[in-house]
Amino acid sequence: MALVLAVVAAVAVVADQRGADVGAEAVTAPSPVPTPTAAPMSAAPSPSPPAVVAEPSASPVFQIAGPVPSAGRGTFGYDDRVGPLLGEAGTLRRYRVAVENGAEEDAAEFGATVEEALAGPGSWVDGGRLRLQQVPGNAAADFTVYLATGQTAGRMCLAGGVNIRIGGRPYTSCRAPGQVIINLDRWRLSVPHFVAMKVPLSVYRLYVVNHEVGHQLGNRHERCPGAGRPAPVMMQQTLFLDGCVANPWPYVDGRRYTGPPV
Repeated sequence: MALVLAVVAAVAVVADQRGADVGAEAVTAPSPVPTPTAAPMSAAPSPSPPAVVAEPSASPVFQIAGPVPSAGRGTFGYDDRVGPLLGEAGTLRRYRVAVENGAEEDAAEFGATVEEALAGPGSWVDGGRLRLQQVPGNAAADFTVYLATGQTAGRMCLAGGVNIRIGGRPYTSCRAPGQVIINLDRWRLSVPHFVAMKVPLSVYRLYVVNHEVGHQLGNRHERCPGAGRPAPVMMQQTLFLDGCVANPWPYVDGRRYTGPPV
């Protein structure tokens, strides 16, 4: 289903606008999108927009109803499963999954969604040069994926050098060294333009995990390559789509999909 957003919301970012590619969506303001002279994808110049699949029920979920805890205890509980090995070849990177106590979310359920995002098809492991595996909270890991309330996410991101505040409130998610920090507000509520375009919350969740893990893997922000085309996963889709179609995957049609660099 082609979902095109034609109007980009004006976002007032309080933080310094430079350095966003270190790991957060909040700190790079939208800029005019040039028309690329060549397709930014490593294969076919006109990939098919990814199908945004609705929830299995007749009524897709776009947001979770009810209040979202704005603050938790600042401590975390872990999903202590040993996950399956994701990917067939390449460097193995181990990750842990943690949920803030007081966030009213289940660590195992969060871990299952993180695994879904990183397993694909369409995930970072599809390139054949990377493998990922979840390990328990007490095990050595290359990075940890955290689900944190807005206040805690804001503190953690700022400690890592990233300001995720918009309009004075922690808004986006971020990546700090060794930490992929997902903001509970976005996990529960998605973002207004996704909701307006009826993009299921499940799609936003896959996107935000792959975007922030993408930063952890060394990828920087990208722009929309053209109206109606899939948004690159490293585009700041939490803030805008610039005419692109919502897309949660780094690989489209089996090939690495990118846009012009920011």
